Amino acid sequence: MSGVFYMSKEGLEKLQEEIKYLRTVRRPDIAKAIAEAREKGDLSENAEYHAAKEEQGHLEAKLSELEGKLVNARIMDDSLLDASKANILSTVEVLNKKLNKKMKFTLVNEAEANFKEGKLSISSPIGKALLGKAVGDNVQAHTPGGEMEFEILNISI
Repeated sequence: MSGVFYMSKEGLEKLQEEIKYLRTVRRPDIAKAIAEAREKGDLSENAEYHAAKEEQGHLEAKLSELEGKLVNARIMDDSLLDASKANILSTVEVLNKKLNKKMKFTLVNEAEANFKEGKLSISSPIGKALLGKAVGDNVQAHTPGGEMEFEILNISI
């Protein structure tokens, strides 16, 4: 992974906790499962052994990805952010013109995105459409569900 990975302090802490959990809990669990499967004899036809080794591979790939993000992580200082335009860590209140419904999103990186919590990835279609826009702007987003049109009502940090 290359390039800077911007995130909130809260997001960085969650990333560090996940890495710690994978290293200290999941990795030993998988090593134990591999050891138990080895004890059962012939490894060439041992499905438990192969499943545990595959899980180990997935875990190591996930750890590598998360550690890459951690190395490139930069905490955003929200005191330096410009509230006149939507940017990462901005909270944007919009009016969905089709539904005539107000919605509020906080723009975050992909790792912190959680639609139920109102955290929208800046790389999502709606997030991309909102970036750099100001209060009063009308925004069109090309989503998998079709065209969506929003009016930006408020931007805060």
